[in-house]
Amino acid sequence: MRPLRLDLAGFAAFRDEATLDFTDADFFALVGPTGAGKSTVLDAICFALYGTVPRWGDRKAIANALAPSATEARVRLVFESAGSRYVASRVVRRSAKGRVSTANAGLELLPPGFDVTKFDTGLSPEDLGEVLAGTPGEMEQAVLDAIGLPYEQFTTCVLLPQGEFAEFLHAKPATRQQILVNLLGLHVYEQIRVRATERAAQADAKLSAVDRMLADLSDVDEEALETAEQRVAAMRRLTAEVDAAAPRLLAAQRDAAAAAAALAALDREIDQLAAVSVPRDANTTATATARARAAASEAADAVAVAEEREEKLRGEVAGAADPTALRLLLEQYEERERLAEQSGVLAAMVAQAQDEHAKALAALQRAQQKAARATAELDAAREAYQQAQTADRAAALRAHLTVGDNCPVCTQPVTALPPMPAGSAVAAAEAAGKAARAAADAANQQVAKQDSVVRELDRALAAARAQADQLTSRLAELDERLAGAPGPDAVRGELAGIAALQRGLEEASAAVRAAREAHRRAVAGAEAAEGRLRAAWRAFDARRDELAAFGTRDGAAGTLTGPPPPDRDDLASAWQALASWARDRAEALRAERDRQAAAVAAAEQASAAVRAEIEACFVAAAVAPPADPAGYGKAAAIALERAEAEQRRLVERREQADKLREQRTGHERDSQIAKSLAGHLRANNFERWLLAEALDLLVDGASRILRELSTGQYDLVHEKGEFFVIDHHDAGLARPVRTLSGGETFQASLALALALSEQLAGLSTTSASLESIVLDEGFGTLDTATLETVATTLENLAARGDRMVGVVTHVPSLAERIPVRFEVTKDTRSAHVVRVEP
Repeated sequence: MRPLRLDLAGFAAFRDEATLDFTDADFFALVGPTGAGKSTVLDAICFALYGTVPRWGDRKAIANALAPSATEARVRLVFESAGSRYVASRVVRRSAKGRVSTANAGLELLPPGFDVTKFDTGLSPEDLGEVLAGTPGEMEQAVLDAIGLPYEQFTTCVLLPQGEFAEFLHAKPATRQQILVNLLGLHVYEQIRVRATERAAQADAKLSAVDRMLADLSDVDEEALETAEQRVAAMRRLTAEVDAAAPRLLAAQRDAAAAAAALAALDREIDQLAAVSVPRDANTTATATARARAAASEAADAVAVAEEREEKLRGEVAGAADPTALRLLLEQYEERERLAEQSGVLAAMVAQAQDEHAKALAALQRAQQKAARATAELDAAREAYQQAQTADRAAALRAHLTVGDNCPVCTQPVTALPPMPAGSAVAAAEAAGKAARAAADAANQQVAKQDSVVRELDRALAAARAQADQLTSRLAELDERLAGAPGPDAVRGELAGIAALQRGLEEASAAVRAAREAHRRAVAGAEAAEGRLRAAWRAFDARRDELAAFGTRDGAAGTLTGPPPPDRDDLASAWQALASWARDRAEALRAERDRQAAAVAAAEQASAAVRAEIEACFVAAAVAPPADPAGYGKAAAIALERAEAEQRRLVERREQADKLREQRTGHERDSQIAKSLAGHLRANNFERWLLAEALDLLVDGASRILRELSTGQYDLVHEKGEFFVIDHHDAGLARPVRTLSGGETFQASLALALALSEQLAGLSTTSASLESIVLDEGFGTLDTATLETVATTLENLAARGDRMVGVVTHVPSLAERIPVRFEVTKDTRSAHVVRVEP
């Protein structure tokens, strides 16, 4: 896996958007102050692929992906693996309730030769690739298929985070072995062995199934075939015998059925005749109908009386005065009374407004006079101020006058010096002017205020006079309308009389409606009674028509004598006559039934004799006869078909047994080949041998690098999967790698990591491709000589051109030797990254 471009925004320290382009960065360093966000860049690469980061500790702690106060974090990684380019992206959001979850995740296989700069210039439809994963749940398998390493092994061999740099060095043998199996693709041999074992098991299962099927076919022999042929011949004879006897049986069955049908018809006629009886309500139906008719007539009379009273009251209401006109006249009386009261109140308001207006005018005149006096005083103060200015200027010149000199004002010789004034006349005039101005301003303000009051009173007085005029006009109009009209008390009395007539009419109308409803119910009751009577007669007629077919037939005339004719005026009498006739006719039919029953018994005996003959044929053929005689022919045909089918089955089973013997030979051969392949892979420990070879190469490469890093002090060896160092400064003593100091552990871990990248990448035959290695560990713990060796080793590894090498370092001397540097800085808002090249 080789990263090409990383875009992140809102992720951890990178609140703002940031992009790192690794396209041509074969050897790069992430530099910057502590806490700037260097390791966050590696976290973003790991999070884009696997959705978690080693430093978080908990694989579910995705809330750490969000920058402080951010609601969304986005990470997108473009990388190359085994010659193909992919883009992995994840989006994490915080909900309104504070819950953090992965909102989107996906992995896409980009088109061949895809240019990563298109993410800046814009993508076209041709740039869309194949979607390999579209949900967080699909990402794990899709990334594993693309890179070939699960999360734990990726952070052990490719991206080595802080604190886990020595993970591969200190890993348990089983864990280390699984990493090598993934890197070398050795699981394919285990898959082959498992597949061969499965093939052998499948072949054995098929072989067992064939043996069971052959065992089931062991009953197929010549004797069984001969017995089947004899059975077919016997069934054919049975079929011929049944076919010959079938017409006689059918004729006997028809005779018996006809006799039984005639007997059943007699029984039905007798039962129907015996069931005739007079209905219990036959006497009451006619009586109820007569009562219902009388009630309907009485209700019609009540309706006529109620309608007559209603019509009389309606005429009285129509002859009364118009209540609407009366109510309008009463409203006019009430309006005049109300307007007269308002007119008196309004006259008092007008008088008060006139008085207030006169007072306001007088106050305005006084304010105007006072303002005139203040203005005159202000003008006098201004003139005095000008005179004072002239006097002060003259006084100022007096200090420079000398007797005998010319005066600068009049150009005359000064004969005597005038006395100097005691103080400044301007100051006194200025004070007097300010006082006069203040008095004038106050007087003018009072005039404006009083003028506003007068104008407001003018408007109020005009409005009151206009309203008074309107009231006067409306009162005159009402007086004109009410002239000659009856008084308000008379109007109220007339309205009360009309209301009483209306109430009486409403009560009469209600009585009419009630009478009509009662009449409707009475008519409905009469109609219902009539309907019940008609239904009773229809039931009688229907029953009589049913019994008419059971009458006696006159042998000489050929006519049918049925029930007696009914009395249409008496339903009960009609029913009694019909019931009497039905009893007499039932007695006559019972005598005829005894003769028909004897005929049925004789026909059934003839049919039973033919059935016994046919069933004897079935017994002779060793076939159980069917219970239903109608199935004799079908049963014989089925017996013949079964015998023929059994004969065919035996022939087919013999052919099937021959084919199964051929299949058994093939399954036995497949089982032997699959077991041999699985046994070879298991017995030779092929995968273990390949792992041992790979581990030898890994340790040899790491040991060579460690000797360079430790200036010849240490070699790295392994025994039974455990790592040891040979200390040449201590007489070649071998000791476990866990006894190394911190700096020595870093040297051994770095040597092992570089060997993983350098040696095993060439042996990998699957998608697990170690095309890059990024180290995030303390180079600052190394002394100067060791640091030089580490730097040289990294430079040599990067110079080969087939591997990307990245480091996270604080050591300036190491960073300066790396051709591409990504400087990471951080301000109060976000981390930032800039690519720097010498």
